[in-house]
Amino acid sequence: MPFFRLRIRRSALVVLGLFLQVLAGAAARAQSPNAQAPTPVTSGEASDDQPKVREQPFLPRLDVFFPEGDLDLRVNHLINKVFFEGQVKYNFIKGDISAFLRYRYYGYQRTTQFTVFDTIEFQDVQKFSNDFDRVRGTLLLMQWPHSFQQRTYGLVELDRISSNRQDIAQVLLLGHTNTFLRFGYQVGTPEDTQSNAIVGESRAATQRLFTAYREIGPGGAGFTGAVTYGFPYGLGDFDYVKLEAEALKRFDVSANTFLIGRIHAGSFLRKDRRDPAELPITHDKLDDYTVPRSEFFSLSGRDNLRGLSSSTVLPGSEELHTTAEYFFPWFLDAHHEFLHLDWQSWYWILYTGAGTVGFDRKIYTDLSTYIPDAGIGFESSVKLGKYGFFLSGIVAHALKGNSGVEARVSVKSYH
Repeated sequence: MPFFRLRIRRSALVVLGLFLQVLAGAAARAQSPNAQAPTPVTSGEASDDQPKVREQPFLPRLDVFFPEGDLDLRVNHLINKVFFEGQVKYNFIKGDISAFLRYRYYGYQRTTQFTVFDTIEFQDVQKFSNDFDRVRGTLLLMQWPHSFQQRTYGLVELDRISSNRQDIAQVLLLGHTNTFLRFGYQVGTPEDTQSNAIVGESRAATQRLFTAYREIGPGGAGFTGAVTYGFPYGLGDFDYVKLEAEALKRFDVSANTFLIGRIHAGSFLRKDRRDPAELPITHDKLDDYTVPRSEFFSLSGRDNLRGLSSSTVLPGSEELHTTAEYFFPWFLDAHHEFLHLDWQSWYWILYTGAGTVGFDRKIYTDLSTYIPDAGIGFESSVKLGKYGFFLSGIVAHALKGNSGVEARVSVKSYH
């Protein structure tokens, strides 16, 4: 492993680790009754009358994904109406690391969140290359709830993009600051991180294997839509208008079996082309437009088509895919001891999906561009002592193209 990459990993983890310790300690002291002025005890009075504080076990929110080697760790605390959170996303294989610090204030008519973040993504793990891309930014996110099921979002974000790769560095000379506005509307569960990624922080979303984690009740449904305008004025160097939407629905087949359908669509209403004379000789189609590479839509991945690897299909500006997941139980509300774990429930899942991605809207009507996939998986809740975990896994395969069998596993903590 190159020393340069190792140094970035260590410094980022140490700095963020120290911050999370300070944040957790300060929050615990502020929330603890012992932080208040002590009540004097006169001579002869028993100290047993003082309120006793029971220490609660501390466990951060943890998500681990295999075989990608991704770790998502979050530490948060609510003090009165203010929510503090620190998040680290780290990839043990590539060395990618992202750090987020959030301050959120809950008002009666509006929730306001301020976030700063820093992400580093390495490129070629096979050659142990030091080449990386870096995005640093800050954002202001506001949410206006209309009811428990409906809310409106507004986002202002400023990103600074840099890279030490020569090919990308030449492209970035044409623009490296992304300033954009986003307006969105959401119907469904407020704490749906996948929908919140569409209307809010797209980088901070925790990807899941299955849609059921999104707390869709019997017969429930959800919809999220957002418009993003990246403007070239002031500090901004990019110029595009992006539309993204997603809908999902749960169909209850019987008392314990159900089907969840999901459809996701994305399109760029405007994307300006760069002058071909300004581009380097070797570049891909993503660099032809004044759009940051991270803003394009991907068809592969953990929360898209499960049977496609990340290197199979190039991202694009036009995308449409749909998935269906049929859940049926093996056992529910049980206590099976195995491998020192208490297995409480187990669902088998039949999965299928299909989608297309490209740079021209003609792909929507061209059936030859669609890629179907299918697979089988499971989702189980287990307990280890007093702590609980969700364990999920799937094996899926694209029925078209050169993609092989994709096996994915995730572990999520809950307490």
